[in-house]
Amino acid sequence: MNDVGAMDINAILKQLPHRYPFLLVDRVLECEPGKQIRALKNVTINEPFFPGHFPHRPVMPGVMILEALAQTAGILAFRTAGVMPDEHTRFFFVGIDSARFRKPVEPGDQLILKATFQRAMRGIWKFGTVAEVDGREVCSADMMVAPEAKG
Repeated sequence: MNDVGAMDINAILKQLPHRYPFLLVDRVLECEPGKQIRALKNVTINEPFFPGHFPHRPVMPGVMILEALAQTAGILAFRTAGVMPDEHTRFFFVGIDSARFRKPVEPGDQLILKATFQRAMRGIWKFGTVAEVDGREVCSADMMVAPEAKG
């Protein structure tokens, strides 16, 4: 990928409907609409889930890593479709296959979130996703998103 399509937090807030504490993408490093995206999430001890997961060994819940990947895929979907969403435009996470977790994610880690567009069929978009920390894969999954049905 090249430096095309980088987005700061202000651009991400325009692209995604999520807000704190559920916005899990801090920056888009690269985005090639119709192809792939690379984003990051800085994982800090201040995350709202760490006090309960787990008090004596904080570990980012796998479902939150998957959500961060889904949000990254959602940005790629909006950018690919050429849509600037408003309060009536949303893509929903509709499926996940082959999810794998390979290493715990801890406070201080920087998640690199990658999504690759695979196909769109009958309104469902499929992406291959991978999360990495320090160049090592920590999670991967195939994800499907679809626009919100109208009516």
